Amino acid sequence: MNFHVDAKVGSICFFSKFGKQFIKYTPNKFYLMRWTIKPQPEPDQLKHLMDVLNIDAVTATLLIHRGITTFEQAKAFFRPNLDDLHDPYLMKDMDLAVDRIEKAILNQENILVFGDYDVDGTTAVSLVSSYLKTIYPNIATYIPDRYDEGYGISYKGIDFADDNGFSLIIALDCGIKSIDHIDYAQEKNIDFIICDHHRPGDVLPKAVAVLDPKREDCEYPYDELCGCGVGFKLIQALGQNRNQTIDDFVPYLDLVATAIAADIVPITGENRILAYFGLQVINSEPRPGIHALIQQVKKKELTITDVVFIVAPRINAAGRIKHGNHAVELLTEFNLEQAQQFASEIEQYNSDRKDLDKSITKMALQQIEDYNEKERFTTVVFQEDWHKGVIGIVASRLIEVYYRPTIVFTKSGDKYAASARSVVGFDVYNALEACAEHLEQFGGHMYAAGMTLKPENYQKFKDAFEKVVQETIAPEMLTPEIEVDAEIDFAEITPKLTRILKQFEPFGPQNRTPVFWSKNVVDTGYGKTIGSDNTHLKLTLKQNNSPGFSAVGFGLADKLDIIQNKKPFEAVYCIEENEWNGMVSVQLRLKDLK
Repeated sequence: MNFHVDAKVGSICFFSKFGKQFIKYTPNKFYLMRWTIKPQPEPDQLKHLMDVLNIDAVTATLLIHRGITTFEQAKAFFRPNLDDLHDPYLMKDMDLAVDRIEKAILNQENILVFGDYDVDGTTAVSLVSSYLKTIYPNIATYIPDRYDEGYGISYKGIDFADDNGFSLIIALDCGIKSIDHIDYAQEKNIDFIICDHHRPGDVLPKAVAVLDPKREDCEYPYDELCGCGVGFKLIQALGQNRNQTIDDFVPYLDLVATAIAADIVPITGENRILAYFGLQVINSEPRPGIHALIQQVKKKELTITDVVFIVAPRINAAGRIKHGNHAVELLTEFNLEQAQQFASEIEQYNSDRKDLDKSITKMALQQIEDYNEKERFTTVVFQEDWHKGVIGIVASRLIEVYYRPTIVFTKSGDKYAASARSVVGFDVYNALEACAEHLEQFGGHMYAAGMTLKPENYQKFKDAFEKVVQETIAPEMLTPEIEVDAEIDFAEITPKLTRILKQFEPFGPQNRTPVFWSKNVVDTGYGKTIGSDNTHLKLTLKQNNSPGFSAVGFGLADKLDIIQNKKPFEAVYCIEENEWNGMVSVQLRLKDLK
């Protein structure tokens, strides 16, 4: 499928196997999305799972989509168990890391816990440092300054360690590509333990231990841990040496769950167990810092989605607007009153962050308009005074408007620094790797990355990135997709199904909230737009003789004409519980209508 944007009439013209389609488009969203049904299970496989679990076809289909085909796998999925966490010593170099820390404790060395300034890094530093302080006093923390030092291990941080008598640095959520930095530290007789989860390069740094489940020579059974997750495995290994059990580490899981949610790692396997129990801690006995953050928003019980949109942005705001140290202070503070003061300050940082990302997004959109770059396969924008702390958020905002791989640059010292975000299915890290000759450094994941380059290489990189993406991206990736788990009738939406769906939580990558498709749906006639700016839809939907369901469609006000006059239409939606005035009812959260 090929497409072009007609700027004059505000529409997009697609040429596909269905012929020419014109789609209304505004600066806020695409009005046509691809609805695709996931491959449906083989009948024999479906019947087997229905029989062994005594479940309906819808539930069995959802499980098979998640790779669950046996009673034992289903039991592990529905009943997460801390005993199913892997032995931390299965991770390559874990024995070396523990031995070096034990040696440092024995010799009374000073240990510096170093980590990135984002949520994953600051939670990891808070976790490892707070645990180490329970067994040894000579522990300090270091978060690099986002603007002065940039991402990852910094020479300034190593110099700080040297000046203050630290002979061991534990680096968290960074370091896997810091070859030169580790060599520099060795010259100063400073040892490094690296705990990272990013993809390694061809050469590993010469650290005492490199803990990274993505190492090719690491046979650890699960390689999707976040940086804080790797840090958790390190303290778990240290604890095993002290005859501690997994129960001793449950209080740290609020930090791990926060990092898992914020870093958008798969909610599968070990991550699902850690997130499941971490959410329990967050909702029952969180550390004072997280408790103080939750108090700011006055929400009773948090889901993993709430952690993504409520807790994580506030922790991130410290590093974006001020300094990541403020997040570590909050997360390691055990006096609630002091934690509340820290949380109040961070709330202001978050408010400032929101104002910044709104204004920069507006400028970036205007830049795309001014330079007539709507028809490109990529978005690459730059302005030297854009705030470095919010360019990643701005990149995500731009994808909401122009659905394509996006990079936002700003000036950082004598170089340009950027954050990249990608669309579903496209590996932006691989694309950057193909343009590496124009970059000073880069790192990240399939969907998010960071980089720096010299100003004179900006246009060369921009052109090369456009070329690589144009040649490698599948055309359908440039249209937002809604993946549907199953087509169902409203009669199948029973209280039992709703209860079972709750047991699929926590949701996240590779365990997304189930999406359903229903046809011949009608509104009872009272559908209306709601919200302060009337951008949302509120409906009551029926299908045949089924009971009516309340439904809400955020950002779907433009679909009002589809549902009027009791005309039948199709809907894709999620099923959720809605609580209002103490009453709980089933609600459909609409994703799209046609």
